Amino acid sequence: MGGLELDVIGLGDAMVSFSPPGFLRLEQATQMEVWPTGAEANAVVALARLGKRVGWISKLPENPLSHLIVAAVSRHGVDTSRVVWTLEGRVGTLFYERATPPRPPRVWYDRKDSAFTTLRASELDWDYLTAAQVVLMAGTAPALSPALRETTREIATRVRAAGRLFALDVNYRAKLWSPREAGDYLATLLPLVNILFCGLRDAARLFDASGEPEAVARRLQERFGISTVVLTLGSEGAIAFTDRVHRGPRVRQVTVVDPVGAGDAFAGGFLCGYLEGGVQRGLEIGSAAGALHCTIPGDFAYVTRAEVEELLASEGDDIQR
Repeated sequence: MGGLELDVIGLGDAMVSFSPPGFLRLEQATQMEVWPTGAEANAVVALARLGKRVGWISKLPENPLSHLIVAAVSRHGVDTSRVVWTLEGRVGTLFYERATPPRPPRVWYDRKDSAFTTLRASELDWDYLTAAQVVLMAGTAPALSPALRETTREIATRVRAAGRLFALDVNYRAKLWSPREAGDYLATLLPLVNILFCGLRDAARLFDASGEPEAVARRLQERFGISTVVLTLGSEGAIAFTDRVHRGPRVRQVTVVDPVGAGDAFAGGFLCGYLEGGVQRGLEIGSAAGALHCTIPGDFAYVTRAEVEELLASEGDDIQR
């Protein structure tokens, strides 16, 4: 799959997630479910399953866990030919404990000094990277190391210089960096962003932008000069601000089996629709993909284009428009 053919390239870290079966506590577990995960990997898998031509780049050590991740991503039709391989470092892991109210689900990360934290700009295939229409990264990447903050900024700069779109999902993780640290760095990166995905709560705690969603989206656009700001609102759906406000459909009846990865499925679905028909179409496909993903265990969105279109075409109680 050549670079000139790609719609989207996701670039970021990947981990292996271990979960006790069902709703067992970790201390009860005698066996574990094994799931590959990573924000950008999750998003491009959704895009590939929706019919887009996509690639994924990371930096991984030569070991079985890395090959598990790459095999899982490429199985969906994602090009992984530009993954950077190294003999040093490790694969990050996480432990995820599912729960139902009043007990909250919990995640424990073990990703310090993963191979990806050492990724340098000189290790990337720039002809490949800057040939895609969109390059997607998550805010978790620069959170992992000072080296990645420099690499992320260079990626955004070069992608923009090539006339392509740089998309960023803020994806704030309090266990990786403080709100002040994240806000200060992202304030320098966001002027390079074409498409921003941000949760309403993250907008408030990182950028001091609170209030009605429309006002928050407009404030982010005006402050950082971002052409498309997509604000996710949880169960209330999402809106986008360009030259006006766009409102996505809200799927009413969602029985949540596992919410992890739903935001990544939304981002992938949005980029799919955006490339096909603009912002409104992006909100529609993103909302449907995210809702469907909530009904499936694991971080990859095992959904099809037919299922997405079926949900969008349904009437009555399924979608509120």
